[in-house]
Amino acid sequence: MQTTVMKRLLVRGSLILAPVCALLSGPAYSWSSGGHMIVAQIAYDLIAAEDPRARKEIDRLLAIPVEPLSVTARSVDFVSASHWADDVKRLEGFTQTANEHFIDYPFSDDGTVLPADLPQPDNIVVALEKYVSILKEARSSDQDRAQALRFVIHFVGDIHQPLHCASRVSAALPEGDRGGNDLMIRHTVGNAHPQIKLHGYWDSGLDSFPKEGGHFAPPPLELIAPAAAAIRSAYTLDLAWKQGGPTNFAGWAKESEQIATAFVYHGIVALQVPGDDYIAEGVRTAEYRVLTAGYRLAALLEDIWPNT
Repeated sequence: MQTTVMKRLLVRGSLILAPVCALLSGPAYSWSSGGHMIVAQIAYDLIAAEDPRARKEIDRLLAIPVEPLSVTARSVDFVSASHWADDVKRLEGFTQTANEHFIDYPFSDDGTVLPADLPQPDNIVVALEKYVSILKEARSSDQDRAQALRFVIHFVGDIHQPLHCASRVSAALPEGDRGGNDLMIRHTVGNAHPQIKLHGYWDSGLDSFPKEGGHFAPPPLELIAPAAAAIRSAYTLDLAWKQGGPTNFAGWAKESEQIATAFVYHGIVALQVPGDDYIAEGVRTAEYRVLTAGYRLAALLEDIWPNT
């Protein structure tokens, strides 16, 4: 049964879930690299069809070397650049960006008093406003713009992951569970049921996104285009995706929070595999969120560099 929020957000065409799931499988990373790459593929395809000026400027900026050069050299195209912010966030000089990947709106199911220091002032909504401002500012250097673009590509994806925008507070975790990072469940991998963080499970699209390689290597690019095409053909976006315009970052975050509180935590039991109904609806929700993120990312960049 669909939740109220899914009924509101999801207009289903002819769902092609079996082919989609056959194309996609994998572990977790924030949306996983595969999830971020799908968002970017959808956005870039739209920009290429609608706004040659934006595409030209995007390609120009992504060709500019930015530090750390060894990491940036592995992601010089738009789709690969989508996971750059994850690749650098634990490196020297970038650790201050770790909090920019999420915003913890606290909520409680058991009446525990919510912490007064959440969400933190340094969060994904503030970060998106900052980096978009750099892209729009005529006095910004090309180096700053090139770096800002990489953050924007990634953070538009992250803000659509429900558990990047909510933290469940309880008597056991009065400071919150950090978006499901402190809640371990199990998932099915072959005949085994290893433990995984609820957050990581959702980052992976409930094991539905393209599989990453060893040492968190991103999935091959050739897997991404068909995965993105399958998701685009499976759903019709409700026009509500345009609500608030292309810079409605706070609205997107609250939308993700609503999905988290209305659905993501419901029926989840620690150290147990979620039920089949939960998994099926969760995959639909994750796919719809990356589709929405792709369209919004395209609209945002086309707003910055309109085709005139």
